[in-house]
Amino acid sequence: MWEQVQETVSFIKSQTNFTPEYGVILGSGLGGFTEDIQIEYTLPYTDIPNFPVSTVQGHKGALVFGTIGDKKVVAMQGRFHFYEGYDMKEVTFPVRVMKFLGVQKLVVSNASGGVNPNYEVGSIVIIKDHINMMPEHPLHGKNDERFGPRFVNMSEPYSKNMIVKAKEIAKALAIEVHDGIYLGLQGPTFETLAEYKMVKNIGADCVGMSTVPEVIVARHMEMETFGISVITDMGDEENIEEVNHEEVLKAAAKAEPFVRNLIGELIKHY
Repeated sequence: MWEQVQETVSFIKSQTNFTPEYGVILGSGLGGFTEDIQIEYTLPYTDIPNFPVSTVQGHKGALVFGTIGDKKVVAMQGRFHFYEGYDMKEVTFPVRVMKFLGVQKLVVSNASGGVNPNYEVGSIVIIKDHINMMPEHPLHGKNDERFGPRFVNMSEPYSKNMIVKAKEIAKALAIEVHDGIYLGLQGPTFETLAEYKMVKNIGADCVGMSTVPEVIVARHMEMETFGISVITDMGDEENIEEVNHEEVLKAAAKAEPFVRNLIGELIKHY
């Protein structure tokens, strides 16, 4: 994988001559964030050597390079998921590439199902921790020390300093935010009612099909990481019948302006 990452990094550098400080991974319905970037380069995934291609509705499939304020940013319009048939090393490959392009801080966003009764559809949740219940681990197999250590300390998967700053910004902008624990399952089925209950019982506040692998790999390479989730459905008896991908995209689109504003200000001021 080392050779593949370096080949991809070399290609991107030859096309962009750009050294980003921030990486952003945009989840379902949040691809419009790129409108807030002063774009300098756009590279479709199909043009990038060794890159997978996103197959999910609501995920466009391009790397976007530009600035937010005076910060240089690379944003993924569309991420890769285990349920699409990729293995975890493919899912997290772009995070490896970002690191070697120069990225020091990673912002990940997603849509998730809420099980915390204080949440409602459209709630914005700052992820403070996660529970990994994906069936394959992104660091499974032989470790390459050039990326990071064999055993990764996960005591702070999401940067406490970034969380504090994001909450300050949210307060200043009058954006209501919650914090919570995100649980990662493989999908692509939405959870059954019994599974939603399990998610709640083991201590999580929301559940989704992404984010956890990317954050693990980011921490493996000592990138500072911030996660934000939009609650697009509630996993309870009253709401479970309404859960489908179209509704998820609709709910994410409603919250998108607030999430975009919050992420943009965090990048500018942290």
